[in-house]
Amino acid sequence: MLIYTKFGILRGNMIEKSKNQEQYKIDYFVTIAPLCIILGLFIVFVLFPEKSNNIIKSLRFFFTDTIGIYYLVFGVALFLLSLFIAFSKYGKIILGKPDEKPKYTFFQWGAMMFCAGLAADILFYSLCEWVMYITDPHVIRMSDNPYAMSSAYSLFHWGPMPWCFYLCLASAFGFMIHVRNRNTQKFSESLRPLLGGKVDGIPGKAVDIFAIFALIAGCATTFCVATPLLTASLHNLFGIPDNKLTTIIILCLVCAIYTTSLFNGLKGINILSKLCIFIYLSFIAYVLIFSGQISFIIKNSVNAIGLFIKNFAYMSLYTDPTRETSFPQTWTCFFWAYWMVWCIAAPFFIGIISKGRSIKQTILGGYLFGLASTYIGFLVIGNWTMGLNINNIVDVLGIYSKNENLYETIIACMNALPLSILPNIILIISMIAFYATSYDSISLVASYYSYKNITSDITPGTKIKLFWAILLILLPIALLFSESGMTNIQGISIIGAFPIGIIMILIMISFFKDANNYLNGN
Repeated sequence: MLIYTKFGILRGNMIEKSKNQEQYKIDYFVTIAPLCIILGLFIVFVLFPEKSNNIIKSLRFFFTDTIGIYYLVFGVALFLLSLFIAFSKYGKIILGKPDEKPKYTFFQWGAMMFCAGLAADILFYSLCEWVMYITDPHVIRMSDNPYAMSSAYSLFHWGPMPWCFYLCLASAFGFMIHVRNRNTQKFSESLRPLLGGKVDGIPGKAVDIFAIFALIAGCATTFCVATPLLTASLHNLFGIPDNKLTTIIILCLVCAIYTTSLFNGLKGINILSKLCIFIYLSFIAYVLIFSGQISFIIKNSVNAIGLFIKNFAYMSLYTDPTRETSFPQTWTCFFWAYWMVWCIAAPFFIGIISKGRSIKQTILGGYLFGLASTYIGFLVIGNWTMGLNINNIVDVLGIYSKNENLYETIIACMNALPLSILPNIILIISMIAFYATSYDSISLVASYYSYKNITSDITPGTKIKLFWAILLILLPIALLFSESGMTNIQGISIIGAFPIGIIMILIMISFFKDANNYLNGN
């Protein structure tokens, strides 16, 4: 009897081990295919930089000028959908068991959500975005105060419209993971209620390949646009050469930092997120207190908020049909596409950490924390650099007009602060910390794509996490080698976002179908 019992236990353990091995099998197609694509692009960009840049330029023109209305209508539709979900019967659904409580406090949850998104970009663009709008005829025509109108457009491009992309999908993914207990954290899995078993075949594989390419495209845009500011800051402080090689070395160092944090899972991300928010708020407080621009910052912020609210609907649907300035094609379409490609991983991460919250709390809380933490940067930092120009402290527009180098312009503004060494150091630390937090959370979620079936409470293997951490920086390195301009770097995200928008629509249809079944007791 004892021998039989021991044999039964041993046999049960063997069966369970076999199930676990099957459950956590590597999906080699979804893992290797992106690697081959990125290596191919890496070679093309390095060996044929001029031709590859011309192709990207042509594709960007097609997606923004020819069919750019697709991105604009998509943004409005998702924003309205997010409000409908929050205040409908679906908003009452708890992401988890009906009596489950949130694991993280509102601040912890919000900090991780903010840092998992586009925190590094928010810091970068808050310093300089108004510079790129201020002379545009469209902005000048909209208001007799182009400075305030430029600030208003920053609030629009980083406001509720793009945040709704994250929050709609986070609700769908959180429902899939915590309520329906589906193991695989992939775009394809979220379509199972709609497509059934087809998600295990070619359609599902295609969806995941599109998703992974879009994620890599978003990472490439972020690294290539913002990392040169780190190089310029280090050159400004320590005389380190400001060149392509230095930027690539910095990319590799940041990759090492976020990979180290990544190995600690959500615990490491939680700690680093709180540190990031503290540094971010410290930098904002330093600017507000010591810049001498507090009066202008407050007054122009109020003007900007008023213009933003007044013109929100017009901004959302302005298409510039006669192409007088192509402002929406150049900027609004890009920003919507940029947030869309980041939807591959960030909403999954938000959905995971939202366990215990209702869908309504996830959406409205996401808007509250996301917009507050985003707007405080643009209103304080952006209006500070704007005030430097208006009050003739720094000729911000003059510096930018010489060679349209945003990094030199930002450094000139930073050097105008009292004890400029200190805020410059804070800026460097902030950007590195934001990069690390954004990419360890993104890499963690991306790692789940390499498994056929894995639960959200199981951490992917070390080798898989390392694989994705390295893969995410290959394309940005290639773009830096090819010396792609900002327009082409932005084009990478615009191209990657087009199929993702269609998939996101299907995901929301699938969510409604599954949620209705759940509410009906099925």
